[in-house]
Amino acid sequence: MNQIEENLASVRLKIAAACQRACRSLDDVTLIAVSKLQPSGLIEQAYQAGQRDFGENYAQELRDKASELAHLPGLRWHAIGPLQSNKVKYVAKVAQSFHALCSLDIAIELGKRRSEPPIDVLIEVNIAGEDSKCGIAPSKLASLADEVRKVAGVRLVGLMCMPPQPEPPTPWTPEDNRPHFAALRALARSLGLSQLSMGSTSDYEVAIEEGATIVRVGRSIFGERA
Repeated sequence: MNQIEENLASVRLKIAAACQRACRSLDDVTLIAVSKLQPSGLIEQAYQAGQRDFGENYAQELRDKASELAHLPGLRWHAIGPLQSNKVKYVAKVAQSFHALCSLDIAIELGKRRSEPPIDVLIEVNIAGEDSKCGIAPSKLASLADEVRKVAGVRLVGLMCMPPQPEPPTPWTPEDNRPHFAALRALARSLGLSQLSMGSTSDYEVAIEEGATIVRVGRSIFGERA
């Protein structure tokens, strides 16, 4: 067993334990392996270990890796970072989902450039009102969701958030993000949305306990980026 296989096995065990604590089915949670800035060879190792869903932050990197790894059947790509209008074409062509929708204009552009089936989109919510973070304010969410639902070629399925995680020496634990995850769950419920993309390497177990259906884990699988 190589290091990637060992890391994936460890993450999957923690996901299973979190699901058990929350009385949830393991089938309710999708693990996205965040492969940003990782070489295609490591992605292929994860694929051989059974991983099928991979997340990329940069549209051009997503385009290039999708081409390099097109020989792997069943591999699913997810765009999880902010998207500029001039890069929409790369995401629309290869991604199964886009997790960082913040504007109606990007939704419209995705829809125009998408062939069947529609691309699943999740609106990114700035759940803690951080000036440094992308995402829409909770107060503006319902209005944007209503408009996105009218756009052909995209399918609004859920919400995404990236809660605060202060740099040391500021004290922080994963439990600090539990209220933010609970708040996103409540917003999704109010809009009738079923998918919650929340939780990363540092806090995905708490996110699952609070209802995450998608967790985005990179460092615990691939190690630190070079």
